[in-house]
Amino acid sequence: MDKLIISNLSKTYDNGIKALQNVSLEISTGMFGLLGPNGAGKSTLMRTLATLQDADEGSIKLGNVDVTNQKNEIRKVLGYLPQQFGVYPKISAEMLLNHLAVLKGIVNKKERKNLIESLLHKVNLYNARKQNLGGFSGGMKQRFGIAQALLNNPKLLIVDEPTAGLDPKERNRFYNLLSEIGENTIVILSTHIVDDVKELCTNMAIIDKGIVVLKGNPLELINNLEGKIYKKTIQKEELEQYQKEYTIINQKLFLGKPMIHILSKKKPENGFISMKSGLESVYFSKIKN
Repeated sequence: MDKLIISNLSKTYDNGIKALQNVSLEISTGMFGLLGPNGAGKSTLMRTLATLQDADEGSIKLGNVDVTNQKNEIRKVLGYLPQQFGVYPKISAEMLLNHLAVLKGIVNKKERKNLIESLLHKVNLYNARKQNLGGFSGGMKQRFGIAQALLNNPKLLIVDEPTAGLDPKERNRFYNLLSEIGENTIVILSTHIVDDVKELCTNMAIIDKGIVVLKGNPLELINNLEGKIYKKTIQKEELEQYQKEYTIINQKLFLGKPMIHILSKKKPENGFISMKSGLESVYFSKIKN
């Protein structure tokens, strides 16, 4: 199967923001999670991979296809669900898919009908196929977005922040759908929701301020931190002192008081309790506020 090879990709916007800094990734078939805070460069990377904008430097290859210089070739095997995905509210799911399939060059009417039927079943929208898209829930719209992205049987599927705003049930349905697609396709899932990556991805990268700060298998990355994360509830006025003494990777309020999570190779004194590491700990250990 073809691999996606991203080499030394950099992009600086006119306002001086370095959206991507020397990004290199190798992505195989399956689900790949790109995790990072808002503004980290995820969407810039997704749009560059989807041939919607150019990088200043670097190269992208999918198998033998040079993504930067063979845009039309890559578009034939690319599926893309952007963060902001609009639909025509007064048209049915079936009709819009048919229209988009024609635009993608599927001219044989019978072939088109069979493909659309099969995709609507796949994304569990067959029973709603005659319904206008304006009446779809958020999860249904996202599943329709996946259906349109799969019209050309892509080798590479890019999904940008897909589960924001979905309720837990719709999110699980979406996860299952993406996992199924990822069995034969490179699926890149860009998100700031840590659980999305933990549930789905065999490989991942964390990007912050345009730089890839960590990459690997989520479970291995979690195991690497096991026994190094500790927590303690403190008084608000003590926070500044603890920030000087320890590597605080996360803090949240617990019964109105700050609870801090720290990263430490040896067990700290001072009443800290060891806690199980998770992907959230991995994430916060690499993201600098």
